[in-house]
Amino acid sequence: MKRTIMISMMILASAGFAAAQNYSPANDVLGAHLNYGRGCAACHAPHSGVYGNGNAKTADATSGNVALWGEDVASLYGQTITSGGGGFVETLPGSMAATTPDVSGLLTCLSCHDGNYATGAMMKNKVYETLPPTYGTLNNIPTLLGNDGTSVGNYLNDHPVGLTAAVGCGGQYNWDCTETGGVISMNGPASSKFVQNYGFFVSLSAYNNTAVVTCTSCHNQHLMNVVKVTNGPKSGLASGFYATMFFIRAPYNPADANPLTNQTAQFCRQCHGGESNEMNNGTAVTVF
Repeated sequence: MKRTIMISMMILASAGFAAAQNYSPANDVLGAHLNYGRGCAACHAPHSGVYGNGNAKTADATSGNVALWGEDVASLYGQTITSGGGGFVETLPGSMAATTPDVSGLLTCLSCHDGNYATGAMMKNKVYETLPPTYGTLNNIPTLLGNDGTSVGNYLNDHPVGLTAAVGCGGQYNWDCTETGGVISMNGPASSKFVQNYGFFVSLSAYNNTAVVTCTSCHNQHLMNVVKVTNGPKSGLASGFYATMFFIRAPYNPADANPLTNQTAQFCRQCHGGESNEMNNGTAVTVF
């Protein structure tokens, strides 16, 4: 009898896991970044950059040289934003030609997602995705870092980003990982177990031999609702396509109907190891 129950449970678990790895998005994967039908050209201008996109007000004529960028970022040059409650100060690059990772990972994003120094013509600050009922009925979302419903110019209530937003190893709040030249290796007993239980999907940038967080560390601007996972050194999850939301780079689905799911918490734990199961002698794996 016990053996029959155990086999049945294993079959059910396998069936649920198989379903999780074959997610097929019903809408265009570019999602909100289709920009009300404008599509790729909302951010990239294949000819003449910002000037080719008709956005040249005070634009740097060289902006199109970086990813064919078609938005005006000139108003952001050299501006200082203080995030994460005040402990992280980022002075934005003075040019698109700067070689620091906050050019492509932060400056370009803020050309649409700032709302303070740069107002971003296509941004409405409204939710695009269908949210789970637990999120309530409001559709305003904090997509504009510098104008998200509090006072204009307030970045204190936003996750730390920039060249001072470092991710470390060791200590009370971090993983038992190692860092070499700004590259994090999840090779400790707990961190390596976490990679097997979930994965390390974030794309951190290296600056002065330190791993730092930019917008694109957590978000893949080209895929809103789906992420492809390959079983291997970066994740122990089964290979396949998983649901995600908000352009998150990993399985992240607050709309999951399973009340035991912990996948959204697992995403945050990639950097916040001190709050993980593994670093607290827990054995819970990722539940879909």
